[in-house]
Amino acid sequence: MIAKPRWLRRDIVSSAKIEETRRFLRDSSVNTVCESAKCPNLCECFGRGTATFIILGDTCTRGCRFCAVEEGIPQSPDPEEPSKVYEAAKKLKLNYIVITSVTRDDLPDGGAAHYAATAGYLRERLGGVKIEVLVPDFKGRAESIDKVCGAGINVFAHNLDTVKRLHKAVKPKSDYHLSLTVLGKARDISRGGVPTKSGLMLGLGETEDEVVSAMKDLRWAGCDIITLGQYLKPSPGKTEEREFISPKMFEKYGEIAYNLGFTRVSSGPFVRSSYHSTC
Repeated sequence: MIAKPRWLRRDIVSSAKIEETRRFLRDSSVNTVCESAKCPNLCECFGRGTATFIILGDTCTRGCRFCAVEEGIPQSPDPEEPSKVYEAAKKLKLNYIVITSVTRDDLPDGGAAHYAATAGYLRERLGGVKIEVLVPDFKGRAESIDKVCGAGINVFAHNLDTVKRLHKAVKPKSDYHLSLTVLGKARDISRGGVPTKSGLMLGLGETEDEVVSAMKDLRWAGCDIITLGQYLKPSPGKTEEREFISPKMFEKYGEIAYNLGFTRVSSGPFVRSSYHSTC
């Protein structure tokens, strides 16, 4: 185990606003990736009264080796979840809503209809709100991607997560090329009208050349927006950190990403897929 450097140390913050947001979300019976995935930005985001909603339950069918979300047999989707997310978003006065989910390989469409129902419910009732979805790979089904892209969303996101060489070790039930295909299909289905977004975790043992290669693959797939952040082991038994990437290296990767043609780049140790999302 390697010690965390200074730039990865954050004080534990508590405030009435954080506790109020935490309590409200739990009372509303909605899940957030902030808590489920033990995000290091939880205190900051809760302190600002923002959160990323995780739909389709809190149990995943895949169990990737970097993720703290529980693996198992999920319950049936909650038909009331779109209205619950709406009530929470309205209470928190959000103008930008991020919706993600566990992977639901047990559902014929991978949960796409539930995504569409949730986004559509929000769009109908919250007018000019911006909606970003961060979806699983839906096993590459074009009809599932079409359902989501047609639900009035503003950003379609799907994370590549790591470089090609490490993909199977970190995400044994997923496929590197399939993830690229999902982003390409979303781009084609929306005819470029919905920006596509992806993210990479760094510090898993990848080389600089591999990171650049992955970014080039994402651009080849038509990906518009990229996030790059430091991988932090969320719990015992998960993949260990192999390296802590310096802020200067994140700056370099950010410059490379812009030079490759990404329209928006977020690159830094604490950057996560939906951290400070804007459209």
